[in-house]
Amino acid sequence: MQVLTAKCPSDSLVIMTELVLPNDTNQLGNLLGGKLMHLVDIAAALVAMRHAGRVCVTASVDEITFLEPIKLGHVVQLRATINRAFRSSMEITVEAYRQDPLNNTEVHASTAYLTFVAIDQYGKPLQVPQVEPQTPDEKQRYEEAAFRREQRLRHRELMNEMRKKD
Repeated sequence: MQVLTAKCPSDSLVIMTELVLPNDTNQLGNLLGGKLMHLVDIAAALVAMRHAGRVCVTASVDEITFLEPIKLGHVVQLRATINRAFRSSMEITVEAYRQDPLNNTEVHASTAYLTFVAIDQYGKPLQVPQVEPQTPDEKQRYEEAAFRREQRLRHRELMNEMRKKD
């Protein structure tokens, strides 16, 4: 088994910036939730690929919360970082910020947690480097990721048990 060198979360940090245009909004002039989810998935995929150095695929979107609307003409900035790596999977957080360029303001608008898996050319999972948190925030995210993973696995187990009863 190959031993991979651990990496710091800052090594794979991704910051993406998009202007909200009319095609991206609903009838209220707010950024479509699906459009934000699309951007979140791209930002998270880039983090996963940077960390793993491999092709990575979305395994799950564990949670996405919409805290504030993002309006037409605003700028949405996504800040994506890896929280923790397991064997072949990685948990990534993407935070979206609404920036109003005319008033020079910024508000936290959304947070999402996604799981990605590194794969080979046959679609089989590959081992990824571990995460070596450096800052207090990175250490907290690292610990919280283990809790969320435990919850994900438990949920999957319960759903499988329920399906067997049918």
